[in-house]
Amino acid sequence: MRSITSRTEDHLHNVISHRSEVRSIDPQHNAGDVELLAQIGYKQELRRHYSTFQVFGIAFSIMGLLPSISSVLSIGLEGGPAALVWGWILASIFILCVGTSLAFLGSAIPTSGGLYYYTNYYCPDAFRVPLSFMIGCSNSLGLIGGLCSISYGFAVQVLSAVYIQQDGAFEITRAKCYGIFVACVVSNAIICCLATKQAALLQTISIIVNVFLVLLFLIAVPVGTGHGFNSASYIFGTLINNRDYGTAWSFFLSWLPAIWTIGSFDSTIHCSEEAKNAQRAIPVGIIGSISACGILGWAICIVCAACIKDGDVSRVLQSDTGSAMAQIIYDALGKKWAVAFMSLIAVGQYLMAVSEMIALSRQIWSFARDDGLPVVYNFVKYVNPKIKVPIRASIFAGVLSTLVGLLVLIGDAGSGALFSLAIASLQLSWGLPVLLVLLPYGRRKFISGPFHFGSKTNTAINLVTICWSVYAIVLSMFPDSRKVDKASMNYTVVINVGVWLLALIYYFVWGYRFYSGPKSNLDKDDDIVFGTEPEVVAIGEEKK
Repeated sequence: MRSITSRTEDHLHNVISHRSEVRSIDPQHNAGDVELLAQIGYKQELRRHYSTFQVFGIAFSIMGLLPSISSVLSIGLEGGPAALVWGWILASIFILCVGTSLAFLGSAIPTSGGLYYYTNYYCPDAFRVPLSFMIGCSNSLGLIGGLCSISYGFAVQVLSAVYIQQDGAFEITRAKCYGIFVACVVSNAIICCLATKQAALLQTISIIVNVFLVLLFLIAVPVGTGHGFNSASYIFGTLINNRDYGTAWSFFLSWLPAIWTIGSFDSTIHCSEEAKNAQRAIPVGIIGSISACGILGWAICIVCAACIKDGDVSRVLQSDTGSAMAQIIYDALGKKWAVAFMSLIAVGQYLMAVSEMIALSRQIWSFARDDGLPVVYNFVKYVNPKIKVPIRASIFAGVLSTLVGLLVLIGDAGSGALFSLAIASLQLSWGLPVLLVLLPYGRRKFISGPFHFGSKTNTAINLVTICWSVYAIVLSMFPDSRKVDKASMNYTVVINVGVWLLALIYYFVWGYRFYSGPKSNLDKDDDIVFGTEPEVVAIGEEKK
């Protein structure tokens, strides 16, 4: 009988050797979107209805400035007004570096698989498939966390509006919050089953709504504030530590509103197979949305800090409305305006959820297309032949999000985990492909697309991205209090690390039988029709 060691070695050999071929991709030489997609290895199954402006709209809508800041404002204010204001602009600069790194990758290889595809493509042979599988799972979890946190924010805003309207004669419960959450997710899934053309039009509408909300807030709240503005020294220089951490660490934790709000910009990559001129649209969408949200969001943070009544941060944080933003607006404009504002913010938040659902469904669909989605990949990879939409992926995304959203019922710790869950999962999904491009194997293989700044500048930006991703992951996993118990525990560390480890265990035990990395769904005739016959290099062989 062979030893356990021998059998283990044989098993690992079978796992490692079970991998798909790596295609040769030249992003600088192609005849357009369809031919480049054929080089990447995929048929054109979805319709390209998204313009560059609408691709920008996907990311900008998901960020949903005013609704997003409303959802996480209290986290920033716990460090005081200066922590909120400076934390926002400093985090925005680092996030722009991350977005630029992803724009390099998206411009080179625009595919809905995006991050797990890059991991497989730029990673050495021995590790590429298991790491690709883990990133596919992590990216999906991050987008699910993003959708859940957005939908939870929507529920809170609706309930806050009702509370103000009823003059406090309304009880906000976890059950009511989860009920509205489920209604939001289910309706989002239904909307995502619409044809691509209608979904693209929705992004234009979402941009208009979000810009209108931001301008209305920046004008109405300062004009309507009757109690006077706080001083510049208060806004930019006052740290008020409402945490039991030290002042410095409390300041860093107040960066989280920007980190959560200016996120999910990888959604432009997931929708790249529905975009016109994807190599240009992806960089514009990523960098444009981050820049716009960074600047406008900073203005919103300044207005919020300026309009806190009597500079009493504790009163805002402990508001019975359940929303710090609702309290600031109520103090500035009164009951009717507060109800109207929170209702409009809820509309913007809902449109955010729709955009996030679109990105999530495309990520799940592309992962299933490569047989990566555990168990149900054959069912989920289906694309409706009439409207060219992955309907089953949208429904599956809705089911998963509804289940993860049960964390809302746990309490503040559970609902808080929804926000940090998205941060940690997405930062790993963004950071690992960028790291691989910095390493010798990936650096030799990387060929830039139309968007790049030259080798040295690209490398410098990528180094900043790696450092920031590690920092953001650690930051997102910290509990809100030093005294950790079931009420203050940050369950993100349990969920994220658990998913990462389970993904690897599942792959090595069973998943390798099905997932061998991104695989082409083209046949020989497809390559010829598309005007190119992409070179396929077998693992371990030299290109001839």
